[in-house]
Amino acid sequence: MLSPEELPHYVYADYRLWEGRWELIEGIPYAMTPSPNFRHQKISQKIARLLDESLDNCKHCQAVLPVDWKVSDDTVLQPDNMVICYRPSGDFLFKAPSLIFEILSPSTSGKDRKTKYSIYEREGVVFYCIVDPENSVSKIYRLRDGRYIKQMDATDETFEFDLGKCSIDLDFSQIWKE
Repeated sequence: MLSPEELPHYVYADYRLWEGRWELIEGIPYAMTPSPNFRHQKISQKIARLLDESLDNCKHCQAVLPVDWKVSDDTVLQPDNMVICYRPSGDFLFKAPSLIFEILSPSTSGKDRKTKYSIYEREGVVFYCIVDPENSVSKIYRLRDGRYIKQMDATDETFEFDLGKCSIDLDFSQIWKE
């Protein structure tokens, strides 16, 4: 078995040359394949619509679908749904989103629950929602004093995401409707 020193360590310049969808986490590439299934995409579409509509009157924040968030030179992530409260410049996000939704799938569940959870917590993402389509529940975490504190397991409840400049009341029952 190779030692960590013998493994390749990739950076953003390498990542930009790869074909297909990838994430890069601390120098390790993760293929974003297979493509998300129909239910995953349908839930993501509903979340995007609800977030976008909730921010219609907010001049500071906007809903964003997967786009590169360059956390560091060796970490580039593509969350499923985000809210950013700044105006991006360039080809990728360079600051932490205020709110992130990750929709679990069998191939990404461990990465979303552990690896990304830790990165989002470390990078100051205020709210992190882990959406579990299998059980129709969303685990909502809020950052307090540098640590995530679970706020709720939402199934059909409405939760208020206070983003400072804007607020989003999201009715979680809407994302499960077929």
